[in-house]
Amino acid sequence: MKKILRLQSAMLKEIDKYEKLVTERSHFIDWERVHMVSCATIGYDMALERGVDPILAAAACTCHDYGRIITGKQTGHAEAGYEPVKVFLKGTGLFTDEEVETIATAVRNHSKKGEIGTPIEEIVKDADVLDFYRYGYEFARSTQKERLEKLLGHPVETGVASPDRLHK
Repeated sequence: MKKILRLQSAMLKEIDKYEKLVTERSHFIDWERVHMVSCATIGYDMALERGVDPILAAAACTCHDYGRIITGKQTGHAEAGYEPVKVFLKGTGLFTDEEVETIATAVRNHSKKGEIGTPIEEIVKDADVLDFYRYGYEFARSTQKERLEKLLGHPVETGVASPDRLHK
């Protein structure tokens, strides 16, 4: 668990850095801080339940919105985060090259909510939608709501909002 705390500390420093560099954002910057930690917690628990490495799952959940942190944009943020998050993760010295690739791939693919990926990718996608839902956000895409309903096993009372409403 110390590895996740060190990773989250490094991510918080990244968020602080990019908060000054990127002034226009799709999501307010404090959401990134909260979402990072709560997704990691959810992902850790899901991984234990699913028999997946909980540290690797929590790390992927911690980093999944790296592209949005560095660009400020929701659109295309998953793909935009792929290469930069690899550089960031290697710089932390916390993960092997194989683990860095696993995390970065989950970052790149986490927005593809309608597609099935690796167990780590699936945990990131599930933690992401569950966290959005529990904080009361509406979903930008129907595939997010569909994933949440499948995860919970019942319909949910939330709408699909336009992305510009997500940061208000």
